[in-house]
Amino acid sequence: MHQTDMDYDSDQDSDIRSTTDFSGMSVSSKPTTVIDGSMRSASPAPSVLSFTSSFREHLFKEEYGRNLNAYSDVYKLPADEEELTRLDEQHNMLISVMGGKYVAPMYEVMVDDTPGEPKAVLDLGSGSGTWIMDVVRDWPNCTAVAVDLIPLQIPSEVDDINLGLEHFYGDFNVVHSRLISYGIKDYHRLVDQISHVLRPRGLVFFMELDFHAYDEHDRKIEAASEFDYQPPWWSCWFRLLRFAIQNNGGDVDAAPNIIKWVQDHPAFEEVVYKDFFLPIIPRPRNPERETPAQAQFYQKVFNDLMAFHKSCRPLLLGSGIPEDMLDDLDRRCLQESAEGRIPQFTHIECVWARKKANVDEEHTK
Repeated sequence: MHQTDMDYDSDQDSDIRSTTDFSGMSVSSKPTTVIDGSMRSASPAPSVLSFTSSFREHLFKEEYGRNLNAYSDVYKLPADEEELTRLDEQHNMLISVMGGKYVAPMYEVMVDDTPGEPKAVLDLGSGSGTWIMDVVRDWPNCTAVAVDLIPLQIPSEVDDINLGLEHFYGDFNVVHSRLISYGIKDYHRLVDQISHVLRPRGLVFFMELDFHAYDEHDRKIEAASEFDYQPPWWSCWFRLLRFAIQNNGGDVDAAPNIIKWVQDHPAFEEVVYKDFFLPIIPRPRNPERETPAQAQFYQKVFNDLMAFHKSCRPLLLGSGIPEDMLDDLDRRCLQESAEGRIPQFTHIECVWARKKANVDEEHTK
């Protein structure tokens, strides 16, 4: 099994666990270039907005002390500098989790083997744009499009994915969709639309969180309802988060269903599933047996959790959760983390697949 960049002691159980084997990840180190924006569709799709300085004023709104996008009523995480920093650090943490920036088929797909047709990459919900910038550094001859609800510091399309991807059909060799289900109304529909966006033998990669907390035996921590206010407190917080996302129209059940949707879709083949359990509160650690790389990684995961916890505050308050209740829950979660007595984990699920070389598009609609 290909491990992450942590050097685990064979006698010490890791708190970064997976239920499936994984291999083929590596990190490329090719020259840097800029993103070519030529892949933007010239078709007059109503879901695409041209970005101008006057439009910028209408892109953001302030809620509960953070700037949010004003374009989507579904995605309610912040869209400010603090959030972009969080997403940059999350990207680096996920590279450590996965063992590299890309899954193995990416290298085969990105080979420049068709004269006059550069490889094209679409990043859905790009966030801070760190992943797509890695792509254009590693494959300087490719063209790339970043789609997000806010303008990035790279050529991008300000677009709500929920309005459709029809203007991208047949244009891309790779589609990347990572941790965007908070803002997707119908993820099953998104999977189908991506099948049309991809060129033959193209690659799609999905990664989503299932918004549950798990115990140290990978068992979901159940409760009577979203508002069952009792410990473990991080589990309680994640239940409220699921409620808030659902309340805004997001697809909280996408993560466990993507594998079935992709496997059952007639356009896809070579489907691979991989999942990870990441510590909210790790099991008791032995600092004397812990390598510097392990300690650094635990700190990365903890920092990401704290930043994510803070970013979700506008979403939770905006869903009607009383502020005094949330303040109390936040205090209890932080105390639970400090005490470290109840190990808890989040669950991330990944699926990647290739599009078949010959697909009857009419039968995949």
